Amino acid sequence: MQPTAQDSHPLDLDAYLNRIGYRGALAPTREVLDALHTAHVRSIPFENVDVLLGRGIRIDLGSVQAKLVQARRGGYCFEHNTLFVAVLRRIGFKVTTLIARVRFLQSDITPRSHMLSLIDMPGGPLLADVGFGGPGLSRSVRLVEGELQPQDVDVVSLRREGSSFWVLESRMGEQPQDLYAFTLEENYPVDYEVANHFTSTHPGSLFVNNLIAALPTPEGRVTLRNRTLGVLRHGQLERVELDREAIVGVLRDRFGLDLPAGARLSCPGLDA
Repeated sequence: MQPTAQDSHPLDLDAYLNRIGYRGALAPTREVLDALHTAHVRSIPFENVDVLLGRGIRIDLGSVQAKLVQARRGGYCFEHNTLFVAVLRRIGFKVTTLIARVRFLQSDITPRSHMLSLIDMPGGPLLADVGFGGPGLSRSVRLVEGELQPQDVDVVSLRREGSSFWVLESRMGEQPQDLYAFTLEENYPVDYEVANHFTSTHPGSLFVNNLIAALPTPEGRVTLRNRTLGVLRHGQLERVELDREAIVGVLRDRFGLDLPAGARLSCPGLDA
């Protein structure tokens, strides 16, 4: 495969490790993979603020580093997982990048618009995904059907569907909740560029119509969807309805996001 512009941009590994506060070993082992995975999701928020500010979402490695590392912002799946995959490959992991159809809180068939990755390991392949937000993974999971695999505040499992699909499901509630469905076909930067264009610009996109932010914590997670702030702590969920004027402060104080002076977020979910 010919190198792409994304592949040719140098990764600043030291800056990334400083961003997530990681000072451990760097070797292609599951222990290192899980430690990096957890540190990443707890340090870099999931958020779509730039979509609502009318800024383009660029997902080449240089742009992603500038935003998530240097500017200490967050992003969504293509940004998070592009960065994480580059880090894993630098350390020596063998990674295949995949794409999924999101099913969480969806009733219709959705486009293939979620990036994740498959890590080839001696003990069997592992899924990694630092960019789902909300009930996303806090560490890798084994690609094994039916095995209950604990996360920080959830338990997930995988099931087969038909001859080619795998489905990741959450077991946190009384009934399993599908998160997304995917195949093991490798995808490439150009595939994510197409999906990213839809996700960041299409009038029917979740991220065009809603303000979303999420950040796991050691005790649970904090989420923001439009004006509803949810704080999950030790299994107890508290929801707070916010005034519109409070949004900027919540993004700053809860998610570490400083919006440009005078910025005004606007989308149907917030403006309703």
